Amino acid sequence: MNSSKPTGRLPTSFRLPATLRRVVIEGMEPEIDGGRFPIRRTVGELVVVQADIFADGHDVIDAVLLYRAAEESAWQEEPMHALANDRWEGQFRVTKLGYFVYSVRGWVDKYKTWSRDLLKKTNAGQDVALELLMGAEFLDAAAKAAQGADARKLSDLAAGLRKFSAKDGRAAVELAANEELVSLMYAYRNRASDTVYEKELAVEVDREQARFSSWYEMFPRSCAGDTQRHGTLRDCLTRLDYVAGMGFDVLYLPPIHPIGRTERKGKNNSVVPTATDPGSPWAIGSEEGGHKAIHSQLGNFDDLRVLREKANERGIELALDIAFQCSPDHPYVKEHREWFHTRPDGSVQYAENPPKKYQDIYPLDFESADVTGLAEELKSVVAHWIKQGIRIFRVDNPHTKPFDFWEWLINDIKREYPDVIFLSEAFTRPKVMYRLAKLGFTQSYTYFAWKNTKKELMEYFTEITQPPIREFFRANLWPNTPDILNEYLQRGKRAAFMARLILAATLGANYGIYGPAYELGENRPVKEGSEEYLNSEKYEIRAWDIKKENSLRDLITRVNGIRRSSPALQSDWGLRFHFTDNEQVIAYSKTSDDRSDKILVVVNLDPFNKQSAWVEVQLKEFRLDAQEFYEVHDLLTDAKYAWRGSRNYVELNPLVLPAHIFRVQPIN
Repeated sequence: MNSSKPTGRLPTSFRLPATLRRVVIEGMEPEIDGGRFPIRRTVGELVVVQADIFADGHDVIDAVLLYRAAEESAWQEEPMHALANDRWEGQFRVTKLGYFVYSVRGWVDKYKTWSRDLLKKTNAGQDVALELLMGAEFLDAAAKAAQGADARKLSDLAAGLRKFSAKDGRAAVELAANEELVSLMYAYRNRASDTVYEKELAVEVDREQARFSSWYEMFPRSCAGDTQRHGTLRDCLTRLDYVAGMGFDVLYLPPIHPIGRTERKGKNNSVVPTATDPGSPWAIGSEEGGHKAIHSQLGNFDDLRVLREKANERGIELALDIAFQCSPDHPYVKEHREWFHTRPDGSVQYAENPPKKYQDIYPLDFESADVTGLAEELKSVVAHWIKQGIRIFRVDNPHTKPFDFWEWLINDIKREYPDVIFLSEAFTRPKVMYRLAKLGFTQSYTYFAWKNTKKELMEYFTEITQPPIREFFRANLWPNTPDILNEYLQRGKRAAFMARLILAATLGANYGIYGPAYELGENRPVKEGSEEYLNSEKYEIRAWDIKKENSLRDLITRVNGIRRSSPALQSDWGLRFHFTDNEQVIAYSKTSDDRSDKILVVVNLDPFNKQSAWVEVQLKEFRLDAQEFYEVHDLLTDAKYAWRGSRNYVELNPLVLPAHIFRVQPIN
């Protein structure tokens, strides 16, 4: 018989420590990849921490949550409380930008164990004379560690405890439970045998707009209202009141840099452009400059400053595109050929996703021998625009660059500018998207555009709004982009645009639209089965009639107003789905942390037909009793209905309005 050797990792040798720590702390949450990455919060948010905390025997144990700002040395403490099955919970609030760290401390509390046992023995009528002496010793030990008035008080209480007779057990129990004494015993206890969790975990704290924002994407060159004239940054000024009036607080501009001419793409991505075709803004770089320059037809840095300042006056923050790729005419190609991949024939490798070819774009080579120089230059690009007053960046295709590069760049930038927001435009595999979020991206595009059925929506949003993913991944929902015109919008027309707007704006605290294409219902694909727009604005200047009668402008304004007035819609964590008996009708709720704001959304997903359903309201989410009447106030139409119990009827005509956004409140 063949003997088999043990496989796997052998246990390491264990040396008996001088002080035995009896408390075990494990199962910490939140903890991302063993503490490798921070969790994310915005200023003012709570961090709720849970851990398994237990010890041998039957002694009373206690625990506190430790936390501090990363640059501080002194820990602050918040008490933890026991849940069930040795699970404990505590919480703290982050109060400023930057990083916080947290951990957990646990210990066997001999004083509380003595106090508990004293109560039990007293209730049982047992002799507690010895217990009284033991208690006095505990107080004496604390008095020696204390100073001043505290030391005298503890010594006096110890002396008083010794004077109790065995018949004074009840009085001793009351003394032991005195809040002031318990506090003193905690302050001056011996901490030598405490257990502190083996890791200090991190929280990255962003500003509020990282958690709640409404984005509007717009091509500056189409702001002139004339297809024969290239719009400018100054022309964008005429659109600010329009964008602000709809309630958007982030105005995102695609790349504003010079555009290359070599291999320039023409209308509808034609490889044979005309002399007047403006080219794709993502084909960055010409003899005018590269990533640190502004396209001369758009204006100059002074124009950008004026646009940014005028936008700020209207409560709008400007966001710019960061696309680390080059046209064949980019100065980098001549000055730093080593930053690009050279093919066997000596030509530079252009971008491609076979069989698609993008001859107007050269990807950067992150395996270059001068990758350090390349990385430093790209970081300087971000810093350059930060110095122009930009603090929000939408990053194009970050999943095509190394993870290490992004972690280094973002951490370096945010160390100096902690208020910067990076939106990851990575429509790729889930693990890749999540990794980008873990290593520093503030927000992320999602698969929302392709989740159109009730089952798809429920499964996906349950995934991204539950631990652990919600701890590091902030979704930004876009029903359309210049690259994405999905089949649902193409087929469903106006009703589909209304439904998807409401879904994006209420499922996500961060959302955006590419306009004016969205509010004007642009739904013509370049060909059947394609998600590319016909006459795509990526390749030509468009003249949009923003005063068009059938524009969704009023609905968008209403929805954004509801978002601003509803704390429940300003976070993703309160999302819960409610059962409906119709697969074409989806229902979900969001509640604010303090449960003061309760929103219930019901949407007809069928853009063609009226649909009805019975909604099974989860009353516990709204803290309502089964027989209690409550009001649902439709914030879209201002209609009010009295509902009772969990089962209630809805009917929605998509050609009129495909959704309810209810505020739920008890009827007094």
